[in-house]
Amino acid sequence: MTRNCHVVNRMPNTSTRPKRGRRNRRVPREDPARNELVSRSLESAQQCLFNQDYGTAFVHYLLVLNLAPVLKDFASESFRFTLFKWADELDSLGRIQDLFDCYEQALELFPTDEVIINSMGEHLFRMGFRDEAAGHFHKALKLKPDYPEAKENFYRVANWLVERWHFLMLNDRRRNHKYQQAIQKAVEGGCNTVLDIGTGTGILGMCAKKAGAAEVYACELSKTMYELACEVVTANGMNGRIKILHMKSLEMEVPKDIPKRVSLVVTETVDAGLFGEGIIESLIHAWNHLLLPPQSTQDPSRPPSQTGRVIPAGATVFGMAVQCLEIRRHHRLCVSEVGGLATAAAGELHSPVSCSSEDDSTEPYTTERLSRLPGGYTPLTEPFNALDIDFNNVQELEGLCSREVSRVRLPVTGEGLLDALAVWFQLHLDQESSLSTGPKEDTCWEQAIYPVQTPHNFPLRPGDELIVEISCRDAYLRLCSVAVARDGREFCLDDCLDPDKPRNNPGPSGNPNPSLNAEAELCSALACLGTEQSSGPRDYTMLECAEMALLNNQPYHDSFRRALAKLITNLKDARSVQGPIQGQGLEVMPLTDPPSGPMDPGPDPFYVLDVSEGFSVLSLMAASQGQVKAYSSVEKTQHQAVLRRLARANGVPEEALEFWLNQVEDEQAVLQRPSREKLWSAIILDCVETCGLVRQKLMEKATLARCLLEDGGQIFPERIVVYGMLVESDTLLLESAVQGQEPTLGFNIAPFINQFTVPVHVFLDLSTLQCRHLSDSVELFILDLMNTNANYTNRDVKVQASASGRVTAVPFWYQIHLNEEISVSTFNQDSHWKQAAVVLHQPLAVREGDWVRLAVTLQKSSISISASIEEEAGETGTVDSVRESAQ
Repeated sequence: MTRNCHVVNRMPNTSTRPKRGRRNRRVPREDPARNELVSRSLESAQQCLFNQDYGTAFVHYLLVLNLAPVLKDFASESFRFTLFKWADELDSLGRIQDLFDCYEQALELFPTDEVIINSMGEHLFRMGFRDEAAGHFHKALKLKPDYPEAKENFYRVANWLVERWHFLMLNDRRRNHKYQQAIQKAVEGGCNTVLDIGTGTGILGMCAKKAGAAEVYACELSKTMYELACEVVTANGMNGRIKILHMKSLEMEVPKDIPKRVSLVVTETVDAGLFGEGIIESLIHAWNHLLLPPQSTQDPSRPPSQTGRVIPAGATVFGMAVQCLEIRRHHRLCVSEVGGLATAAAGELHSPVSCSSEDDSTEPYTTERLSRLPGGYTPLTEPFNALDIDFNNVQELEGLCSREVSRVRLPVTGEGLLDALAVWFQLHLDQESSLSTGPKEDTCWEQAIYPVQTPHNFPLRPGDELIVEISCRDAYLRLCSVAVARDGREFCLDDCLDPDKPRNNPGPSGNPNPSLNAEAELCSALACLGTEQSSGPRDYTMLECAEMALLNNQPYHDSFRRALAKLITNLKDARSVQGPIQGQGLEVMPLTDPPSGPMDPGPDPFYVLDVSEGFSVLSLMAASQGQVKAYSSVEKTQHQAVLRRLARANGVPEEALEFWLNQVEDEQAVLQRPSREKLWSAIILDCVETCGLVRQKLMEKATLARCLLEDGGQIFPERIVVYGMLVESDTLLLESAVQGQEPTLGFNIAPFINQFTVPVHVFLDLSTLQCRHLSDSVELFILDLMNTNANYTNRDVKVQASASGRVTAVPFWYQIHLNEEISVSTFNQDSHWKQAAVVLHQPLAVREGDWVRLAVTLQKSSISISASIEEEAGETGTVDSVRESAQ
């Protein structure tokens, strides 16, 4: 709604008196006092801005622009700058309400300023208000559709608000049809009042209404999905016939929210681990407060309209022990050295996914699509029945969390290292119909993964028995591998190896099959374990899964090791040519022979700053060079303690490694000089997110970093080359939007949910993605972090189709050049990075030999690609674009 615009409708003038002519508007008189106040306040605002007193400057600008709106165009840039600086200060001080009050005041003055609207959305998103943030990004895009920052922000938040599985489920015709059949059968059987819990797009509620239910209610917690469901229901002519509530079902009451108890609850609030979305709590509440009593065996004559039931009716959970290198390297340390540093002193490190831990910060399981894991997996046991649950038995639901822990003994059928328990389930919609989420099924579901967090590798062999504990603490299904039975004895997996015994720690790139060394390790373990439990809780440090995979990436660290050594050698040689400086003349110690004892205060050290996100050992690798003062941006106290232990164990002097964020007052200003008189010899930037995207504001950071380097200093990496290829992948299409022209189960849903289509897909494993390669890889883009003038934002690339088909996407990855000779790829078996892909809005048909023109744009960290066929006409080489598809 436009402010300050009032439309007044008047009755026609029926008076016979002649109309008077319109008076000339009176020119407003100047107010000298007001003009003087505006002038002084504007001058004060500018002076405060110069003095970096942003709060006072903001107040002065508010006064000026409220008193003299005519100055808005003149002062808008300065006002924005002041607002953003003051907001950053308020954010750092924790004055969140004041921050948002400032943005509200700014938007009263500039209600259609897309930059301010987008900036407020960024603050909302950082604070967890994703729905509200999405609204701001969407509004900014409506005001300026080509605004790159708002577009990138909206794409990022859309992945949170409408997760990709919504598209997969709506494209899963088999799943949709089975739910529709079960609901129709129940409604036609007499269940005429229905509640859809967690309605999402509203599809299950609409199925009930279409089947003839007299009353249908639905609830949805997500504001975005609630609004989407309201639009979908209205578009399908059911507005007023389905009541949708924006609330949790746990908060619903009769008759406050619905007039009476219902005879049928339909829901799909299940995740890969079955109970993770709270289905147990919501069904217990529904049976106690929202549903009619269940059918009783003592009174089987009661009609279905007077009894309650749930779809799905229940579930059976299955599990299987597996060996999987990809799972292993994301959840525990697999290497004994990294970048020349021995890792034994790090202590026990593992991911925050653990069933055995009592720590509330851990999750009992993660999720993976087993069929798409790089390197695959090896079953070590046959699938076993872990749990049966009846959703129509409230006593069983209420007793689930208090069940005693059950133990199952699984015969080992395959040889390999025990890495995880993979879990899936069969969802029983009714007595006749079910859905399976198994790894061999063509399903939209992933599987739940319960990684083994033992301090050593544990090889299993046929004849062993794996002992697994199953429980439902906190309404989460928990499966924990606790022991192995061999030759009549049980050995606890949580017990540690004797520290005096040799320990084999195979690297993630080694042979995943159990070796003689692994067998010897087990024998060593068995010799010292015994059958008793460990004496006390294990001391461990948690790293995020991506951080653990990074630490296990030996080629990455070895490349950095060589690049750092070369830079330090070159700088040392340059100083030698210039002459002695502050006692210079001492040689740089080789990385393979780290210094012991305190740093020699004589040589002027080389300053190295590592601003990598999360846990990183790169600063410690630099410090181990000798004559280097390295600063780490590792923030967590536990992680700093790990680096200190590693430094001591590897002979790195204590003063050679410091933690930069402990010294920097403003965390927003990480990139600054090491001291007033010094510059950095090297700055290590974290350039690519684990998901496969370039980090936000990378080039701005690189521009600032270049100004902080000494002569001959270097940014790592110095250059990033983006590669891509043409592929045909129905999988990417199914994950990106509701496909096809036909309505979903007869309902018009696609136009509404497809508003949240995100053209760039992340966290892809290109090596296992179901796709056909239609071209060789081609260089798409170059980002030069050391040379600003070499960069560009747009580039046209020609690539020849190597096969006929439909180009549906352009996957891309990076070659990260640390220097001219040394580089690492984000697309190899050791990489801790995933890949990403731009999905074309419309598939592009190509024939073998066709030349495809890719128009590549990189603004900020957002990449977009459009594709078109080029045909050469005659010998003149003129180009005619005949078929085109834009991202």
